[in-house]
Amino acid sequence: MPEPAELGQGEETRDPRLGRVLREAATPGLLAALAERLAPTDLQTLLLAVFRRRAAAITAGRLLQQYESSRFTTPSPLAPLDLARLEVLAHERLAEHGFTGVELSPLAPLGTNSAIATVDQNKVVTTVRNTEAIADPTNVLALECAVRRRRLLRADTRSRHRVRLGATHRVIRAQAFPAPDMAAHFKLLALCTAGRDEGSFDFETQTLTEQIHLHLDVLERSRRTGRQDHERPTVRVTVTDLTGHQHAALSTRVLEPLGQAHPDTVFAFDHERPTGRGYYTGACFEIRATTPEGDDLDIADGGFTTWTADLLSNAKERLLISGLGIERLCARFPHDPHRPTK
Repeated sequence: MPEPAELGQGEETRDPRLGRVLREAATPGLLAALAERLAPTDLQTLLLAVFRRRAAAITAGRLLQQYESSRFTTPSPLAPLDLARLEVLAHERLAEHGFTGVELSPLAPLGTNSAIATVDQNKVVTTVRNTEAIADPTNVLALECAVRRRRLLRADTRSRHRVRLGATHRVIRAQAFPAPDMAAHFKLLALCTAGRDEGSFDFETQTLTEQIHLHLDVLERSRRTGRQDHERPTVRVTVTDLTGHQHAALSTRVLEPLGQAHPDTVFAFDHERPTGRGYYTGACFEIRATTPEGDDLDIADGGFTTWTADLLSNAKERLLISGLGIERLCARFPHDPHRPTK
C-alpha cells in the first residue's frame, strides 16, 4: 500500500542523493526557491528550457540505448489483441453492471496521488508541465466522481444518487517492484462508486457487493476462455472490517449473497490484514486467484476512502474504490480467442 509522503524542511537530510546535489550546486536556498518561491508556471518555463537543452544533446545512438534500457519505455510483453479482448470484456461488464466507462487522459494534475491518497510523489512520474502520469486511475476517477457529485449536490444538497465510474488504463509507477512479473507500466481496471452516507452501513455494504460482484464477473468470464479452464483455479475473496463493529453487516449483506451468486469462490474475513490500514476506511477487500501453475496472486483490491469527502469538504460523502490487474490476469490466465465466452 502507498506510504505517506515525507515533505518539508530537512528533506535533503533524509535523501542523501538530494543532499549531494544541493551541496554540489553551491546555491543556498536552491530547493526552497524552486519549490516554493517560483510560481508553478515560472518553474515550468525554467524546466522546459532545461530539458530542451538536454534533449538537444541526445544523439540517435544514445536515444536507442535509453529506449532499450529504461523500464519506463519497454513495451508490454503481452499480445495486444489478447489484452484488447480482455478490455472489451471488462467494458461490456461495466455497462451490464450499471457503471459508466470513462476514457482517461494519460495525465493528471500534479499532486493527484500525494494530495488525496498520501502517496509519496517519488513513486509518481511527474512532468515538467505541472502534471503527472497516471499511477492509479482510481485517483482520477475520484476527481471525476467529485465533479459529478458536486453537480448533483447543487441541485439537491441531500442527493443520494450514486456515481458509478469505471476505466481501463495503462498506469506507470516510479517505484521498483520486487515481483518479477510486475513492470513499471501495466493495465488496470479501476472502479469508483461515489454517493452519500445512507446510514446503517447501507451504502458501504451495497457498493462493496456491487464492485466485488463485477470483479468476479470479469474474472469468471475471462477464465471461461482460458486454455486451461479444465483446471479451475481457486478464487478467494477476503473482506476486512476496519471499523471493528460491522462484522455482522458485512457477513449477512456482503459475503453471504456473494457466496450464493458465486458458489465456486471462497469468501472469508481477513481480520489480520496488515495492508491498507490508514489508506482505507470502513472496510476493504482483496481478491486472490491461483494460476494453472499453482501461484497464488492478488488480482483485485479495494476499499473505502475519504477522497470525495475531502475534495468536496463534505463529511457525508462516501467513496468506494477498487482495481483489478488486467495485465496480470491476461499474462497469468491465458486466453483462447476461439472459445465462446458464454
